[in-house]
Amino acid sequence: MYYDDQTYEKQNFGAEPLPKGNYENCRFRLCNFAEADLKQINFTDCVFEECNLSMAKLISTQFNGIKFVNCKILGTRFEHTNPFLLSIAFSDCTLNMSSFYQMKLRKTAFKNCILKETDFTEADLQEAVFDNCDLSGATFSYTQLQKADFRTAFNYALDPERNKLAKARFSKDGLQGLLGKYGIVID
Repeated sequence: MYYDDQTYEKQNFGAEPLPKGNYENCRFRLCNFAEADLKQINFTDCVFEECNLSMAKLISTQFNGIKFVNCKILGTRFEHTNPFLLSIAFSDCTLNMSSFYQMKLRKTAFKNCILKETDFTEADLQEAVFDNCDLSGATFSYTQLQKADFRTAFNYALDPERNKLAKARFSKDGLQGLLGKYGIVID
């Protein structure tokens, strides 16, 4: 099935599943996808606005040119998505306890997001932007962060010995997040 230029508003896809198929240029507004099975559904150039995607099942789900705006996305395992043509952006979203384990997320934008305890282990986040994001307890381990922008991010802890940080950008206020493991006092 192919769906294009459709708007879905205030629908509960946890109770009544979204039909399998290809969705292009669709808008999902105020929809509930909590624990919904989105397995093998393809989304292209779609916007999810004020939706709840907490614990959604994303096995082989394709996200190409997708924008998540003001969404609640708790405990969602993005690493199960289809990596082909993966392109996503997040604005004003809460992504606590979600996982991006081993994902290629080059140039991905996270703007005004809460990413508490989110897992970025072994992810490729080269040139990603964390604009005004709370990264409390987020895990960065063997993560590629070359040219990533953390200048306005806060509450992060990155081990420079366990991550690739060449040309990554940080503010002076963020030095504690880089040097905290060394017990250095920064005034």
